[in-house]
Amino acid sequence: MKGPLFYSKILLFGEYGIIKDSKGLSIPYNFFKGALKSDDNLSDNAKRSNRSLREFTGYLEMIHKNDPKLVSFDFESLKADVANGMYFDSSIPQGYGVGSSGALVAAIYDKYALDKITVLENLTREKLLKLKQIFGKMESFFHGKSSGLDPLNSYLSLPILINSQDNIESTSIPAQNLEGKGAVFLLDSGSTGETAPMVQIFMEKMKQEGFRSMLKNQFIKHTDACVEDFVKGDVKSLFGNLKQLSHVVLDNFKPMIPAKFHELWQKGIETNEYYLKLCGSGGGGYILGFTQDIDKAKKSLQGYNLEVVYNF
Repeated sequence: MKGPLFYSKILLFGEYGIIKDSKGLSIPYNFFKGALKSDDNLSDNAKRSNRSLREFTGYLEMIHKNDPKLVSFDFESLKADVANGMYFDSSIPQGYGVGSSGALVAAIYDKYALDKITVLENLTREKLLKLKQIFGKMESFFHGKSSGLDPLNSYLSLPILINSQDNIESTSIPAQNLEGKGAVFLLDSGSTGETAPMVQIFMEKMKQEGFRSMLKNQFIKHTDACVEDFVKGDVKSLFGNLKQLSHVVLDNFKPMIPAKFHELWQKGIETNEYYLKLCGSGGGGYILGFTQDIDKAKKSLQGYNLEVVYNF
């Protein structure tokens, strides 16, 4: 048995902000993927995944018991498959901000949910919100509180525009220009990040009046502008707003940026050769970069592992 593939995602804009109703833009990233598989001879990794699926199944039963109307699963098949050694075979790195648990949640929902909302039907706003709610509940098993966006992105394999917490839509983004010099890239920090502790730091900071006001008047303002510019394809305005956003993040989200990247981050802002921002909750994993000249950025970031995800 081998299930369909589910892809990783990149939240281009909206990390932390979407908790407080900023706009967001999330795109599928097909470089990493995962699928449900069964095997008689399990590797150590597969055994770990199988154990985790067993616990996850128990958690899903609890969700169903507490809220039977939200979602129900074919538990008989799910338990039988887990007992027969089913695991999630994935190339998506964990703790890197690209949605490893999201892809797993999408795969389980796709295979075992009863009365599921499918990608083929007319996806109204209500259906998208219902899916997001279901996925948020399911994914909370892996890291505390989940918005449900990662699994939604993985399940639909479409770019998702977040207008506010209760207003999301699938969207189209400008087609890539493979000849273009502009690029969005991932920079490998070389270490993994844990979502829960980072969100904890953010929630602590939110208790300070000054931080809340910065979030609203600077961080969310520039995030919203970046989303609008990106969807419209207004590159000139996008890079103006990205520079501001990169600055605000460096000044106010230092704990989320691995220490060895503080100088590199500043250098980008000063030289305008690239701008860095958080990819997911930060603390490690990938850092997201934007540049108008990928050759210049590569030269400037020599010695770092850089992966282009989108050209314009």
